[in-house]
Formats: sequence, structure tokens, C-alpha cells
Amino acid sequence: MMKGVLILPSQTNEEPQREQELRQAALELFARKGYHNTKISEVVKAAGVSQGTFYWYFDGKEQMAIRLVENGRDKLVEVIEQGYRKHAGSVDDMVNSSANLLTNLFEFANENRNLMAFLLIKGQGADPKVRSAVSEVWIAFEEAFKKNVLRAIELGMLPQFTDVSLRVNILVSLITGVLTKWLFGPLHDVDYEPVYTASQIAEETARFEFRGLLG
Repeated sequence: MMKGVLILPSQTNEEPQREQELRQAALELFARKGYHNTKISEVVKAAGVSQGTFYWYFDGKEQMAIRLVENGRDKLVEVIEQGYRKHAGSVDDMVNSSANLLTNLFEFANENRNLMAFLLIKGQGADPKVRSAVSEVWIAFEEAFKKNVLRAIELGMLPQFTDVSLRVNILVSLITGVLTKWLFGPLHDVDYEPVYTASQIAEETARFEFRGLLG
């Protein structure tokens, strides 16, 4: 699977091929140049369509960016929710489950590098509505992890914390920090090649995570 490509749903009446091409082109430009430095004329040229086609699907650059961000948010949350625990288990089970969840997350991120570059780095300098949409991604991201932690507490796999939100905030900060450096390196390079595989970095992060959660 080609890196840097946002994995969109199969083509339907709601997701015409040209709209997908516009989204892919915009996302790559946003990731490389930033939101403000990307012009609609560049997006349509990269997608190989007319400017009129762009406005058939989008009111403007801001609306397009928000749709991209919202689509990415839904997919990120979906990846995390796949790790939602249904049954109790040992500490080793928890570490393995967390490693699997993080492996899926890191693989998704690597397959969608342009999306992640925009969400983690380039989206911070966008217009207020786009920045707000990006912030909502990370709020939903943190809530999904919090749901998993609360479920583990309910199953007796973790102690009852009085500061779950704080611990989850620290956990998510750890994960997003590791994810950003793993994907883009110290210079935030979209073309950076990760040194470790997704499973390697996920396993190490999971071990570190549970040392913190268990105390």
C-alpha cells in the first residue's frame, strides 16, 4: 500500500472518483506546504481537474480541509475502538493487547502519512475553523483511549485511579509524541523513513505505557 495516501471508502455515489482525487491532492499539498501556502489552483492542477469541478464538491479550501480532518478523525477513533476490551486478562494480556492496538494505529498512520502530517504538524497554522477541527480529532482520540482505560479498570485489570483523565492525557501525549517522531523524524520530514517497524515501536511503547499505568 502506497505511503502518504488517505485510505478512503470504496467509490460510491457519495464519494465520486474526482472528489477522492481532489482530497488526495489537497492532503498531500497540505502535508508538504501547509494549509495557508496551498492554493486551490494547485489542488486542481495536482488532481488533474478543472477549478469548476473543485467548486462542484467544495465551497472552498476551508471546507475541504475540515472534511479531510473529520474523515481522519473517524478513522483514527475506529482503529482505537477495535482494541476495546471485552474480557479480563493478565498484565501480559493487557500489554499484548495494547501492543496490537498501537501496531494497528502506527500502521494506519504510516499508510496515511499526509493525513498525520497535517493533523500532527501542519494543521496547527490553519484557519481557526480548521484548527478547531484538528483539536476535535485529538479530543476524540483521547476519549477513545480513556474508554479503553476505564474498561480495563472495570474488569479489574488496572487499579481504580482518582485521576484517570490526567493519566490518559499523559498516555496520549506519550503516544502522539512517539508517533510524530517515529513517522517524521526530528526534522518533521514527510518523506522520513522510520527506523523501526510499526510493531517494534508499538511493543516498546506498550511496555512503557503499562509501567506508568500500573505504577
